[in-house]
Amino acid sequence: QVQLSESGGGLVQAGGSLRLSCAASGIIFSIHSMAWYRQAPGKQRKLVALIRPSGSGSYTDSVKGRFTISRDNAENTAYLQMNSLKPEDTAVYYCAASSGADNYWGQGTQVTVSS
Repeated sequence: QVQLSESGGGLVQAGGSLRLSCAASGIIFSIHSMAWYRQAPGKQRKLVALIRPSGSGSYTDSVKGRFTISRDNAENTAYLQMNSLKPEDTAVYYCAASSGADNYWGQGTQVTVSS
């Protein structure tokens, strides 16, 4: 049974930081790309950051220079370090794992940034 469990969300003031974690089980973590998506109220879910099995990462333009995605294959965990948070970063953040035709999602964690 595949499970992705996000944690680390919460309420933070603008300019603050949060670190999201995504603990995976039931998959061969090291061969999966890991990604963070977010969905604001009334909007579509969008890709925020992706890290490949090789460790290379990519980001949507709005978070470049502020967010850092990383992974620890020994701990089967992916992270999203979010700095200089802005109110427009407020959303439910979802972790996703993908490899070939396999795609898995976590349940999401709320991030709220107050102005």
